Amino acid sequence: MIRKLVRATFVVLALVVLSNCAFSQLAASADQNAFPPLDQWKNAVLAGEPSGLTSLYSATPAVQIATEKGASDAASETKFWIGLKARKIDLNILQKSSPQPGVQVIVFQADLETAAPTIEMLYITEAQAWQQQGDSWRMVLAKRTDATHLKQPPDTNKNIYPDNVDAHKEIREAEEQAAKEHKRVLLVFGANWCYDCHVLDLAFHRPDFASVMAGYEVVHIDIGPEGKKNTDLAKQFQVPLEKGVPALAVIESDGKLVVSQKNGEFENARAMTPEALLEFLNKWKPQA
Repeated sequence: MIRKLVRATFVVLALVVLSNCAFSQLAASADQNAFPPLDQWKNAVLAGEPSGLTSLYSATPAVQIATEKGASDAASETKFWIGLKARKIDLNILQKSSPQPGVQVIVFQADLETAAPTIEMLYITEAQAWQQQGDSWRMVLAKRTDATHLKQPPDTNKNIYPDNVDAHKEIREAEEQAAKEHKRVLLVFGANWCYDCHVLDLAFHRPDFASVMAGYEVVHIDIGPEGKKNTDLAKQFQVPLEKGVPALAVIESDGKLVVSQKNGEFENARAMTPEALLEFLNKWKPQA
C-alpha cells in the first residue's frame, strides 16, 4: 500500500512538472551536473542499440510518453530515436530538478547530427522524468517535440521588438544605410510573444546565413500584443498581418516594395528548413 502511494505521489509530481513544461518558455538552468542515466540513454541512441535503449524505459509502471502526434510507448520511442541515425548529439540542459528523493526531471534540447549519406542537423526538445527502481534508474515519463531543422529558442525573453521604437524612423535610417552599402531592406513584422519570430531570428544569426544577410539592413516591426500596432506600415508594404507572423517584406533603399509575403509563408517558422529560408533570402538579395 505504501509503495503504491509513493508511486502515485511521484506520478502526480512528475506529471505536474512535465505538463507545465512550456518548451518555448524554458530558461537554462545553472545546475548542469551530469546525470549518468541520461548519458546511458544518449550513448544508446548514438550506438543504435534498440535493446539497450528500450531497457532504460520503465516497464512497471509502463513509461508514459507524450509527443506532438499523440501518446507513445517504449517501443515507438526506441524506433524514433534509433531511426534518426545520429552520429553526434549535444544535449543542452534547460532545466533540472528533483521533486522528491529517487526522482529526477530533466529538460534538454538535443542538437543531433545525422549520419551519411544525408548529413543534416536536427533539433528536439524533450522533458524526461526518471525514477530510481532498485539499483537502476528508469524513465517513467517523457514529453518531446518533433525533430525540427531549425534550432528552437529555449525562451522568448530576447527583446527583438522593443515597444518604444519608432518603426517609421528605423525604416528611414535603414534605407539610408542600404543606399550607402548597396543593400536592400528586410522588414520583419512580428512581436516578442511570437515564438516563431524568435525561431526566425535565431536562423538569421546562423553562421551559414552570414553572407546572404550581409545584403540586407534588417528592421523588426512590432505589431504589438494584439497585432494592431504599425498596421499602417503593414498596409503600405502589403503585408496581411491576419495571415500570421513573422511576415517579411523586402524593399529598395528608396522605399520601393520588391516583394512581400501574402500567405503567412513564415508563420510556422519552427517547421521550416534552412534551405527554404535561404531560398527566399537569396532570391531577393541585391544583385551584384
